[in-house]
Amino acid sequence: MAMSDELGKLGELHQRGVLSDDEFARAKARVLGGATGASAEAPAVAAINALRRSRDDRWIGGVCGGIVRITGIAAWIWRLVFTLLALCGGTGVLLYLLLWILVPVDETPLGGHQAGAHVG
Repeated sequence: MAMSDELGKLGELHQRGVLSDDEFARAKARVLGGATGASAEAPAVAAINALRRSRDDRWIGGVCGGIVRITGIAAWIWRLVFTLLALCGGTGVLLYLLLWILVPVDETPLGGHQAGAHVG
């Protein structure tokens, strides 16, 4: 749908009273800003894009340590989940290997210190 069509429909909804002034302004800004996707998916998409394999909380590839950062669930629970899935037809192994291959490593230095920052 073209931007002008979307703006026209928004204006029509606003005139009929379906959208309040504030809702109309936010929807118009979203259309003009190019963010026409569903706003409910934005936090989930941001979390998936933020997924990085951990460099300091790792046993094998750092996948579970990276998942901890976006979910807040302890790493031992994720390791247990992958182990249980591995016992269920090997899906845990396949999923872990895919994540190990496809998820990039966290580029922050070990210990969380910024590059070039000196202590003391």
